[in-house]
Amino acid sequence: MDRRKGSNRDANGGLAEATASRLRFDTEEEAEEVGMEVEESLDAEGEDGQASAEVIGSEKTSADYYFDSYSHFGIHEEMLKDVVRTKTYQNVIFQNSFLIKDKVVLDVGAGTGILSLFCAKAGAKHVYAIECSQMADMAKEIVKSNGYSDVITVIKGKVEEIELPVPKVDVIISEWMGYFLLFENMLNTVLYARDKWLADGGVVLPDKTSLRLTAIEDAEYKEDKIEFWNNVYGFDMSCIKKQAMMEPLVDTVDANQIVTNCQLLKTMDISKMTPGDASFTVPFKLVAERNDYIHALVAYFDVSFTKCHKLMGFSTGPRSKATHWKQTVLYLEDVITICQGETLTGSMTVTPNKNNPRDIDIKLKYSIDGHRCQVSRTQFYKMR
Repeated sequence: MDRRKGSNRDANGGLAEATASRLRFDTEEEAEEVGMEVEESLDAEGEDGQASAEVIGSEKTSADYYFDSYSHFGIHEEMLKDVVRTKTYQNVIFQNSFLIKDKVVLDVGAGTGILSLFCAKAGAKHVYAIECSQMADMAKEIVKSNGYSDVITVIKGKVEEIELPVPKVDVIISEWMGYFLLFENMLNTVLYARDKWLADGGVVLPDKTSLRLTAIEDAEYKEDKIEFWNNVYGFDMSCIKKQAMMEPLVDTVDANQIVTNCQLLKTMDISKMTPGDASFTVPFKLVAERNDYIHALVAYFDVSFTKCHKLMGFSTGPRSKATHWKQTVLYLEDVITICQGETLTGSMTVTPNKNNPRDIDIKLKYSIDGHRCQVSRTQFYKMR
């Protein structure tokens, strides 16, 4: 993955802790799907992407590098400064204290412990904060410095390997979402914790996520990012172009670039789903809203907290306030000439990579039988 020039991606890449207030959708249709009104947004690489970090003779696995990346404060700084993300979680907890007060809470992937601190301040009976990276040591200090050592217990280790001092918890809270929603595959860890520790009638926060798709015009950047390899100072490097095309781009998309409607691809109910539900094939039908060209498809996701007194959440879409997740851009081999009202149809298959389940393999089929363009193609992408 890469980002456009001028983007502020942290050198370490990756994600970590949690955001906005009320759920802000891109269209009325999206809001209607969950039965609420639209509101304005808040004002307030090697084969598996590890080669550059590997040292000859190292016995570290890709999972080790994943956890190690969260030992760096820069990732946590980026996430904490993501106001949409962090403020939403804060508002969910403080404005719905009935979910937290006097409850035993489990914070999965606690990072600096910010969500645990929110819960403790909201009156949680006790919070168990699990963090596998070296940041767990800092989290313990942070908890102590803020006077919550008697309420928050930081446990260093993998969720799948540790034991809690209690048999069940009332609430599981986690900011597990990755780029393209599923990159880094932390969702399975949350589901494991849910199945092992969540009491009957317990709550998972957040409990709903939705993956969405739209299409954009992006001629200028595709030329700079992809077509560049056709002629590099007079030399043919198009073999790299094929690889570049397979790597989704994580970046902020200008809403003015959007050519079609935005379609819901997949909704996940975290309180009920199984790990296998994160692998899926779904159809799509994108309808052009104007005469234009399509250079890429763009995926983004929404997050919902439906157990609140009033529905809360946020969107990472191009028409919403920017987050550190930005959007995921999938460049097409074809430049599609599309007329208003014409449709681009196809399907998307999403599966964890067999060698490294934290990576994602995407299979995209698309076709158009339009007035000025007839195309049918299958492309493959790898998020590493």
